[in-house]
Amino acid sequence: MIDKKRTNLTTIFEAMVDGVYIVDDDFNMEYMNNVMVKNFGRGIGKKCYQIIYGTDAVCPWCRAKEVFAGKTIRWEHYIPNLDQIYDFIELPLKNSDGTISKLSIYRDIALRVKSEEKIRISEKDYKRLFENVRSGLYVSTKEGKFLNANKALLDMLGYESKEEFLKINIATDLYLNPEDRRRWQEMIERDGYVKDYEVDFKRKDGKAISVLHTAHVRYDQHGKVIGYEGMNVDQSQRKKMEKELREAYDFLDKTIKSSPNAIMATDMKGNIIIWNRGAEETLGYRAEEVVGKMNISKIYPEGTAKEVMRMMRSPEYGGVGKCRSYPMVHVRRDGGIVEGLLSAGIIYDSQGKEIASVGIFVDLKERLDMERKLIETQEKLLHSERLAAMGRLTSQIAHELNNPLYGIMNTLELLKTEVSPQSKRRKVLDMALSETVRLTELLRKMLSFSKPDEEERQPTDINTLLDEILLLVGKQLRENSIRLSSSFADGLGEVYASRNQLRQVFLNMINNARDAMPDGGTLTVKTLAKGDNIYIEITDTGIGIREENIDKIFDAFFTTKDSIKDVGLGLSVCYGFIKEHGGDIRVSSKWGSGTAFTITLPIHKEGVHEKINSH
Repeated sequence: MIDKKRTNLTTIFEAMVDGVYIVDDDFNMEYMNNVMVKNFGRGIGKKCYQIIYGTDAVCPWCRAKEVFAGKTIRWEHYIPNLDQIYDFIELPLKNSDGTISKLSIYRDIALRVKSEEKIRISEKDYKRLFENVRSGLYVSTKEGKFLNANKALLDMLGYESKEEFLKINIATDLYLNPEDRRRWQEMIERDGYVKDYEVDFKRKDGKAISVLHTAHVRYDQHGKVIGYEGMNVDQSQRKKMEKELREAYDFLDKTIKSSPNAIMATDMKGNIIIWNRGAEETLGYRAEEVVGKMNISKIYPEGTAKEVMRMMRSPEYGGVGKCRSYPMVHVRRDGGIVEGLLSAGIIYDSQGKEIASVGIFVDLKERLDMERKLIETQEKLLHSERLAAMGRLTSQIAHELNNPLYGIMNTLELLKTEVSPQSKRRKVLDMALSETVRLTELLRKMLSFSKPDEEERQPTDINTLLDEILLLVGKQLRENSIRLSSSFADGLGEVYASRNQLRQVFLNMINNARDAMPDGGTLTVKTLAKGDNIYIEITDTGIGIREENIDKIFDAFFTTKDSIKDVGLGLSVCYGFIKEHGGDIRVSSKWGSGTAFTITLPIHKEGVHEKINSH
């Protein structure tokens, strides 16, 4: 039983929110307050370990001996069967009879322990986050000193030691421009925070680094600013990418602007959004006049713009979304027509939706003019060949007829001497003689007609002439899968010649070579000088000439071609022209292995031909 002297104490114990109990030195329960009874049930007179631990043996964690020895202890203990943590205060209580009891006061601290554990875990998580996040974190004073910084910030700024970093002056050692620090402080103390503030910092090695700075103010208990804490994100990679993108855009923009071909782009309604310098020069409109102000249909003949879009959406012109090298005409600002090739395509967004179209127009005026000139030259050549052949035929006929006509004329003259002038037969003879003379005059005129006027000869550069001709025929050769190889000797000298006749000779031989290679091949043109002559070699890898025809190829009207337009006059005309220029043509060929023509022309010597012409 509790001593009556402890009555006042029990009154106090009953008012407490903590559990209180008293046991004697034999572990018998002497007193339990209301909280103890509520937690463990009534148990006065029972053993404390039976009530608290539910066993018949002293609790293994019991520290009663220390208390009965006169020691006051405070300790925490977890009771497994209750799944509770208690904070104990135990002290000796001297009874009036001189015995010692143990007074135990306990408090359930499970919530506090759990809260402390959460705080510890939070602190650990915060430290782990602070140290491991790849953005630079810091805590600093208002005066400009770092209190803490994570490794990412040290790495970003090139510092190996945190101790060294915490000693730097933020305004002078961190900011590239110290004035930026002052402006930043004004903003953060005015608003309480800054977000995504772009600023240049200074690494330890002095190199500039661009960062994105987000921070907030730290206050003391009186609301006074004591420092800042925040995060820095390295913008160097983004800046580098932006720079590379800007440079790539500038390069692309310059490429588009500098292209000699017209480059145009429109939205899907046809409104022009790109118009380069090539388009300005080709079509006569300035970019500022058309971009965002004009529809692309204006530069096409009526209805053609819609046809171009139809072609781009069709798989037949290079694939869906494309139109490759299609012959097209555009209308210039002045109303003129420009012929060329249009390559166009549709631009799609990431979902495959059509958002724009772009086209490249190649003005073919010069090439088409060259092709027309080539066709005209070829037609003239064919006409010249036919005239020359006709001339040779006429010349041969005239020569053949002249001899018997002169014989007839002589006979008629003799007969006149034997017939009296007054005789009617004399008048018949005179009339016959007059008609014969008229016939010989007609033959003379035919001979004159058969030898066309010749261009005046002049010093001529063979390399230049051949280069011009190869430029003209280049497209035709490529279209026939024929590769052109040329080799012109330097310092070749000049020949004294009719440029038109030589041009006809070279064109004729190149056309013959082209026709001899129906499945493609290689045409080789070479020039070289040897002694007093210039040699022009024209070699093909075509079907060649049969051995039985080698000696006939320079004959008039000889041909191995089936086409009606080829009358077999070309090589005979060429041979005649070259012979008239004091040169020669030789041929070597093997059936199935190609043909080589070698043209020889004398090198022009100053004054020689001028003297000959003057005589």
